[in-house]
Amino acid sequence: MQYQEFVNRVNERIHTEETGEAERTIQSTLATLGERLSGKEAEDLASQLPAELSTQLRSGNYAQRPEEFSLSEFYRRVSEREGALEPEQSARNVRAVMGVLSRATSNGELADLQRQLPEEFEPLFNRG
Repeated sequence: MQYQEFVNRVNERIHTEETGEAERTIQSTLATLGERLSGKEAEDLASQLPAELSTQLRSGNYAQRPEEFSLSEFYRRVSEREGALEPEQSARNVRAVMGVLSRATSNGELADLQRQLPEEFEPLFNRG
């Protein structure tokens, strides 16, 4: 999937007309995901994404030991990066990005990603 297609799909899912909101959401979500993944897994995932997206994933300190935090903390961090959105809106945005990410990666890579995260993250991987 190309960068603009990824952005357009996220934009459709978050139902916004605001220029840049989808990009902020993507950047915030991928940077936070990079904090949560091991360096190898972040690199494997980044290799399947357009350069503009892989850069965001790598910005989350993925080279260090992954941080272990809950889904609610994931939402909180994304919200903070997005400019302190309401928690419900931030959660909706994260689900939109992760849903598109699920469609943009191979089944094998998606399975590897899911193995790195606790079970509570499972609802984020809706390929629909």
